[in-house]
Amino acid sequence: MNRFLAEQQFQHVMKEYTDYLLKLAYLYIKDWSAAEDIVQDVFLTFYQKFEQFEARSSLKTYLAKITINKCKDYLKSWRYRKQVLTNNFFNPVKKGRDRIIEENEKLELAEAVLQLPLKYREVIIYYYFEELSVLEISQLLSIPDNTVKTRLRKARSLLKVQLKENEWEVLIHE
Repeated sequence: MNRFLAEQQFQHVMKEYTDYLLKLAYLYIKDWSAAEDIVQDVFLTFYQKFEQFEARSSLKTYLAKITINKCKDYLKSWRYRKQVLTNNFFNPVKKGRDRIIEENEKLELAEAVLQLPLKYREVIIYYYFEELSVLEISQLLSIPDNTVKTRLRKARSLLKVQLKENEWEVLIHE
C-alpha cells in the first residue's frame, strides 16, 4: 500500500477513535494522564502493525482490545503499584504552608534539571522521572550501558553543584 495513503488512513483512525479509547482507558485505570499515555501507546502499536490488521473484527473492537490489554498491563506494573502506595500511604495530607514549600522545591529541582545540557538532562528524566532502567535508556538512546551510567553520574554531580548554590545542601548529602 502506498505509504502516503497509509499515513492518511492512520490519521483518520486517530481522529475517529481517540476520544473513545481515552474514555475506555480511563474507566480501567482512573488516571487521565496515564490513560493518555496508554492511548498514545495503542496508536503507536497500531501504526507499527498497521499493514497487518485483518478485518476479522471491526477496527474499533481491535483498538479497544489493544487498549484493554495495555490497561491491564499497566495495572499489573510496578510503576502503578508504587504510585498507588505512595499516594495512599506515604503522602499524608499536607497543610497549606507545607504544600507550598514542597511545590516550590519541586519547581526549583525541575528548573535545575532543565538547565542541564541535553545529554545529561535526558538520562536524568528517563531514569528518575520515567523510571526507565539503565538498559532501557541505553536501548532508547542507542548508546552503551556504561555511557548511560557515566552520564547519570555526571548529571548528578552537576545537579549537586547547582543545588548547593540554591541552599539544598541538606538534601544532597552523600
